[in-house]
Amino acid sequence: MTEPVDHPLVTAVKPLVDAMGAELLSPGQAAADDVVLAWEGVDVIAVRLPQLSESLDHILAAMERRHGMPLSDLDRKTKQDVVRSLEARGAFAVRHGVETVAGALGVSRFTVYNYLNRE
Repeated sequence: MTEPVDHPLVTAVKPLVDAMGAELLSPGQAAADDVVLAWEGVDVIAVRLPQLSESLDHILAAMERRHGMPLSDLDRKTKQDVVRSLEARGAFAVRHGVETVAGALGVSRFTVYNYLNRE
């Protein structure tokens, strides 16, 4: 990538881009679906957003890092909290989202649905 690494806009958006699992590109590399960010009228950087399924994998990996262990090793209450957090982030709108989350948590799809219905 050839973006101006020291540009204030790049510095400001990089943590968000990393958290989303997106990719920074130079504006010249931007495709139609990429988001080009400008600073004072000049294109500085382009952001390539990940596919939704990639985002879910990225979110699950970040949750594992946050908890310091595989999600499957969490206790039931914490797994329920994880499912609620994922629901708030739209994880179950992704095709096979329930299956993906169930696999990461080491539970069945039925269990994930039970967690979703607990309120």
